[in-house]
Amino acid sequence: MTKKIVITGIGATSPLGGTAADSWSALLAGASGASNLEQAWVAETALPITFAAQAKVPSSSVLERHEIKRLDPSSQFALIAGREAWADAGAPGVDPERLAVDWSTGIGGVWTLLDAWDTLRERGPRRVLPMTVPMLMPNGPGAAIGMDLHARAGIRTVVSACASSTEALANAYSHLQQGLADVIIAGGSEAAIHPLPIASFAAMQALSKRNDDPTTASRPYDITRDGFVLGEGAAALVVETEEHAKARGARIYAELLGGSVTSDAHHITAPDPEGSAAARAMITAIRNAGAELKDVAHINAHATSTPVGDIAEYNALRRVFGDLLDGIPVSATKASTGHLLGGAGAIEALFTVMALAERTAPPTINLTEQDPAIALDVVTTPRPLPSGDLLAISNSFGFGGHNAVVAFRSV
Repeated sequence: MTKKIVITGIGATSPLGGTAADSWSALLAGASGASNLEQAWVAETALPITFAAQAKVPSSSVLERHEIKRLDPSSQFALIAGREAWADAGAPGVDPERLAVDWSTGIGGVWTLLDAWDTLRERGPRRVLPMTVPMLMPNGPGAAIGMDLHARAGIRTVVSACASSTEALANAYSHLQQGLADVIIAGGSEAAIHPLPIASFAAMQALSKRNDDPTTASRPYDITRDGFVLGEGAAALVVETEEHAKARGARIYAELLGGSVTSDAHHITAPDPEGSAAARAMITAIRNAGAELKDVAHINAHATSTPVGDIAEYNALRRVFGDLLDGIPVSATKASTGHLLGGAGAIEALFTVMALAERTAPPTINLTEQDPAIALDVVTTPRPLPSGDLLAISNSFGFGGHNAVVAFRSV
């Protein structure tokens, strides 16, 4: 029998705020998390891009000193978001053997890896920290949460580029349906604001070049969009069976209806311009939710602000919804947060949950002249969503041709 799966806790540390509530409030206020990078390494490495969307609240002001020392920044963000989500859910009294973690990252411990390489070259192998490998492992963030909360039903990590944390949520739904756990902490984290990823993304012409005006650089769907803004942070959602949630009297934000994962098999970085596999992911997610296309009342789009990516997603959306798309409010929240890579799907899923819970579609900032080739109803100021039973989807697409979509229903 299919179980109802619900969201009972949320947590985040993002370029907009150090908590889920602060991030959501700043999003509704039209804030931008992008700013100039003040670190010395920007000039030292002559980076062509000198801004990013850094976490609003430094991990060092939240975690203990020993936690900072033993965790890569990607794991630090994960632990902060996971702890907040767990507390927000009321710290469920669940048997550790029925508690699991479905986490994700796109890159993992890049700061640890590259710092250790510098140490090895400059100071020799005896100065490389013994915790280097545990800190750089892509499964490190999920493991940090799992050990902190004593999760013993499994700690799984998805690495599928920018689709990672949406896929992790889809996996959490499946694992609860399979009876592998009663409660799962799902989400994703990323901490890749480092000279090497910035230089690499810049070399492939993926990043916005608006060094003189970072706050307006991420501009999905705008005719002048020129690339994404690199972001960092984490978001976590506590996902559990409705039966378990109701038995403990938990507050329920929304129902998770499942998800879908497909692949383009087209190009390692470029999306399929026809969007056929991305469209199939959306259709399957909606079908798996037991819903129809006309039921979708809100979309949180992947919308990275790249010239190619935005149009490819639009083509996929039009392929799926046809004329119905004209009446669906679309939010592109990367305009405010920047692109959290492997953590993007998690923060956007959190925003989708909040949109349903508060009946408010969040705004897309920086849209001054909409690309006429992208005929979407883009939300540019907070917009009330209708009463009644609402369905929303959140899209994520990543390098390697990864597509992941999750669907939620209001409660």
